[in-house]
Amino acid sequence: MKKILLKNAYLYTMAGTEIKNGDLLIKGDKIAAVGEELQVDGAETIDLSGQYVTPGFINAHCHIGMFEDSLGFEGDDGNEMTDPVTPQLRAIDALFPTDRTFDEALAAGVTTAVTGPGSANVIGGQFAAVKTYGRTIEEKLLRAPVAMKIAFGENPKRVYNNQKKSPTTRMATAAILRESLYKAKEYIEKKQAAAGDQGKMPAFDLKWESLLPVLNNEIPLKAHAHRADDIMTAIRIAEEFKLRITLDHCTEGHLIADLLAARGYPAIVGPSFGDRSKVELRNLTFETPGILSKAGVKVAIMTDAPVIPLQYLPLCAKLAVRNGMEPEEALKAITINPAEIVGLSQRVGSLEVGKDADLVVFDQNPLAFETNIMIVFVNGQKVYRT
Repeated sequence: MKKILLKNAYLYTMAGTEIKNGDLLIKGDKIAAVGEELQVDGAETIDLSGQYVTPGFINAHCHIGMFEDSLGFEGDDGNEMTDPVTPQLRAIDALFPTDRTFDEALAAGVTTAVTGPGSANVIGGQFAAVKTYGRTIEEKLLRAPVAMKIAFGENPKRVYNNQKKSPTTRMATAAILRESLYKAKEYIEKKQAAAGDQGKMPAFDLKWESLLPVLNNEIPLKAHAHRADDIMTAIRIAEEFKLRITLDHCTEGHLIADLLAARGYPAIVGPSFGDRSKVELRNLTFETPGILSKAGVKVAIMTDAPVIPLQYLPLCAKLAVRNGMEPEEALKAITINPAEIVGLSQRVGSLEVGKDADLVVFDQNPLAFETNIMIVFVNGQKVYRT
């Protein structure tokens, strides 16, 4: 098993410590040791004096591979706009694994992406967590499903108003989501009551089967919600059914930061780098991540690629710092926080023994605008080097 020893680096472990002159041992595809003055026989040794190492960056919400780069309809597989309730759709069945945007993300130090359907439907389908390195879904896949996409606000209204069908109002969006959850709950209860008796089992329904991990709290709802009222509607429905939820986009989260902190829900904030292209973005600001973080909300920063290409995730963290977020919190927001929010922290998000050897080497502080990426490791392999 190959061993690589990184020596004399400034290690941002994201595990509560920074090691100013640290060493890290990679053994196979895992981190085998983190500390100082490590001595390892038979290891390839790389001296990183004066350089910085972080965990690979994680984008907790995007659509990479779902909307292929430089293509129109032929590569547009992110929104199935024929039915507002599609929990049975799986990102892994649409994702194009060799899209060039994966290589661009990798070169920017983004090693994990949480990707899936867009926000056309009330229930859009299942998100997956993938590495940005690999030729096939099977090589890239970290875990699937990791969340169930739901959407509030303008997008479902616009899509189905154009088709002259429900939902055309926020009331209908909430009602359709509730009805679907009740139907899935009833489906579960019938299966449980049947106690294995095939004669009493309900007819198989892939839609409701697909919602079982949500109702069993194995995965969260992933709620597309920009406006404060839509965020609160998402929370209200999650609490009504006692479900886990993440608040994705959370554009007006800074207006209700105290309420979100009191309830303990995490926010996946972005894309903040762009214009206010629709009404629900009128309060868009890069101050949101910092305000939420200071209020006690666990924050991840995301790009919503292809809205903002994935390689600009580190830039978004830097701009959040410029707009008031503490540097340590900004680095957490693209490493350990998204890992914990999405349920991947046993594998990625920090430099700890036993975790995947996904890490990035910089020539300067990783949040400096002029920093350069020198090496990127994924699963212990050097997959990018300047």
